[in-house]
Amino acid sequence: MEDKTMEDKTMEDKTMATKQYNVPVEATLEVIGGKWKVVILCHLKEGKKRFGELRKLIPDITKKMLTQQLRELEGHNIIHREEYDEVPPRVEYSLTEEGETLRQILDQMCHWGVERIERDHD
Repeated sequence: MEDKTMEDKTMEDKTMATKQYNVPVEATLEVIGGKWKVVILCHLKEGKKRFGELRKLIPDITKKMLTQQLRELEGHNIIHREEYDEVPPRVEYSLTEEGETLRQILDQMCHWGVERIERDHD
């Protein structure tokens, strides 16, 4: 997947802003829906992570899928990708200000998951 230009991102933002949704949760799922995005975000809400760290934290995700999901989240301005001019190259991912607005939702989802696991083990 090639990097998006600023023009592509602006066009994507305009498309999302004008898109009609049947229920508001569709707008949320368009950005964070799927198997891996919420998992990635739950790890990033704990702080900056490098690509390799995310691979270790999410062992079942492929490198290609992780790259794709990170790019999509970055394209929606949910995460920030910081490149450092070092050898070897270093890239860190973190939540943007927009991404931080998801923190309460992510915390609630994690809490619900803990309770669900406990109920299943009783």
